[in-house]
Amino acid sequence: MTGIAPHVLREYALLADGERGALCGPRGDIAWLCAPGWSDSAVLSSLIGGTGSYTVSPAGTCVWGGHYEPGGLIWRNRWVTTETAVECREALAHPGDPHRVVLLRRIEAVERDVRMRVRLDLADGFGRRSLRELRRADDGTWTGRTGDLRVRWTGAGDAVAGDGGLGFELTVPAGGRHDLVLELSDRRLPGPPDAGYLWEATEHAWHSAVPELENTVAARDARHSYAVLRGLTTGTGGMVAAATLGLPERSEAGRNYDYRYVWLRDQCYAGLAASVDEPHPLLDAALRFTTARVLEHGDDLLPAYRTDGTPPPEETTLRLPGYPGGSDVVGNRVTGQFQLDALGELLQLHAAAARHDRFGGDVERAAGVVVRLITERWDRPEAGIWELDDEWWTHSRLACVAGLRALAREVPAHRGAELSSLADKLLAETTARCLDRRGTWQRSPDRAGTDAALLLPPVRGALPADDPRTRATLDAVRRELTEDGYVYRFAQDDRPLGEAEGAFLLCGFTMALACRHQGDLTEAFRWFERNRAACGPPGLFAEEYDVRQRQLRGNLPQAFVHAMLLETAQRLAGPPRQ
Repeated sequence: MTGIAPHVLREYALLADGERGALCGPRGDIAWLCAPGWSDSAVLSSLIGGTGSYTVSPAGTCVWGGHYEPGGLIWRNRWVTTETAVECREALAHPGDPHRVVLLRRIEAVERDVRMRVRLDLADGFGRRSLRELRRADDGTWTGRTGDLRVRWTGAGDAVAGDGGLGFELTVPAGGRHDLVLELSDRRLPGPPDAGYLWEATEHAWHSAVPELENTVAARDARHSYAVLRGLTTGTGGMVAAATLGLPERSEAGRNYDYRYVWLRDQCYAGLAASVDEPHPLLDAALRFTTARVLEHGDDLLPAYRTDGTPPPEETTLRLPGYPGGSDVVGNRVTGQFQLDALGELLQLHAAAARHDRFGGDVERAAGVVVRLITERWDRPEAGIWELDDEWWTHSRLACVAGLRALAREVPAHRGAELSSLADKLLAETTARCLDRRGTWQRSPDRAGTDAALLLPPVRGALPADDPRTRATLDAVRRELTEDGYVYRFAQDDRPLGEAEGAFLLCGFTMALACRHQGDLTEAFRWFERNRAACGPPGLFAEEYDVRQRQLRGNLPQAFVHAMLLETAQRLAGPPRQ
């Protein structure tokens, strides 16, 4: 049985426990869940046209709303029917076990008795392996298998098997509640779950994991972004770039990717955001994962990895319909790329480590490897931040300049002088090759036009705020790459910006930081507020935003957007950095 038809992306909420994530829609339909880990196959895949969803919803006509409980990823679906209101509390038990998924759902009748429909259609392998060996115990607990995973469903004693799944209706009395606990594991399941204990443990874990972040200009959104980033971060320290695959950046444009892997650049953004004020645990997670990869792989360092530190698989397709306008691509071609800018971001992370007394041992050794790689490779063509064809991308060189200068300020004077000298060399050569006649940074020596990514290196210290190149580029981005308070990466061609692709929310928050760097707080707040509104009721951000249709585009949630919101919210609370 196929699941409920997909919704617009702005209506999905994320449930995550660090080891995997699920998307829950407004009909109480969990349409996406990979198990046991992020990059494993999906057991719920109706989001991309596969078999499998898990629905808890009112039996009658209703309208939907919902919210996250503060400081975590416990979501509350809320429906108002023609007769009453009902809520369903949703969470993946936290902290997550790498081998065992525990999905908690608690139906709560707010005012009167309410009739609910429940349906579970599990199918591992993106829908290829349905439930089998189903058994109902005397206490009403269902067990079975899907693929190599063991399944146990508690609280569904009235369920009836049919059409490859299980379904039933129940009435929850006024003021009452009903718990459902779904477990999936690649190992033997432990004793029966205690729903009350699991909820209490999850509440406590989120309370402990997410800081208050009071010294920000948007505490609620900053805490929520931190919770999202924490939910995407595994016990290894690796943070996946997004929970999903194949969601279209542009309908039928072929830009559909699998982002269930750890991009070193994105991990650095999150680590930097967690280091602005005091060192929060996401900084240590970023250092742990990136340091291990640099020291393990050295010259063969990749832009992205699985959460276990192995390379992502090559791209293949699943032969599914895909999300409307998208495709069913699995794996990522990034394994064949070199991205120079990520080395500069790694040095920014190392500099943050030094500021918080975390620079030494393996981190210092990793910084040495990164500096060597920059020294050897800065003049080679590479794929750059946007993962395009290999060219001499301007942003990549300036990112390295910024990283070298950031680290130079934190190390002994003689070493700092060496790093600064290398930065000066890169900046001089980049200026000679990549500055256009207007004094603006252009995308590469052979690509005219500017790029919004070029706003970030000056903010990070590559150039002063009053440098003519900094100001000219900021003016050019404002003039050529913005629309209605949103920012596009670059001009794809001669078409209007919004016809080629969506605005990039990462670039919108970068614009806010660039304005702050100039000391223009009014403009900085304008860009910040506009871009943090580009989400749906669950407050999740995708990579792109369709300005005209006010819709999210691309995989969800996009970690680096949440990281940049978190950083910007903190920096706007402090004095401008000149």
